[in-house]
Amino acid sequence: MQFFYHYGITTLWLIWGLYWLAASFSVKAVRRQEAVPSRLSHMLPLALAAVLLSSRRIAGPYLCVSLLPHTLITFWVGVVLVAVGIVFSIAGRVCLGGNWSGTVTLKENHELVRRGPYRLVRHPIYTGLLFGVLGTAIAQGELRSLLALALIAVAFLRKIGIEESFLTEEFGNSYERYRSEVPALIPFLRQI
Repeated sequence: MQFFYHYGITTLWLIWGLYWLAASFSVKAVRRQEAVPSRLSHMLPLALAAVLLSSRRIAGPYLCVSLLPHTLITFWVGVVLVAVGIVFSIAGRVCLGGNWSGTVTLKENHELVRRGPYRLVRHPIYTGLLFGVLGTAIAQGELRSLLALALIAVAFLRKIGIEESFLTEEFGNSYERYRSEVPALIPFLRQI
């Protein structure tokens, strides 16, 4: 139990990362992709957030201030949120199949996916990752984790804007209808 308490969340994220890496080898060829400056506008905040989440030393003492107590309750709430988030993001990735890309792209024979978690939200991978990072932040209970969560949310909102522009150009009215029927990130909320 002591091992899981110290490495449980890290282990969950490592499992997610290994799946993500393995799945990245079975994607369709890219037909169109975002420009490098656009890519950097969401990748740099994500990289900074990853550093904040993974290293107390790099974050420094001012960002390692505790906001929540380190208890079994906060730990287990965090673990559950991480696990649920990871499962939801993987379900989104599985449904996307070969259409997935780590950057904003359109693939050859790109499909508008509306099945699985895409019935609940338009961006289930981001929803799942935000839940996972929220869980990590709760378990860590530090200012750096909350700042990382905010950076990731901003980066995802930026990336969503770019993706939705690409998808609207590609699918036209079909994507506009999908946008009007399904929320972006939070199930059952139309505007978010």
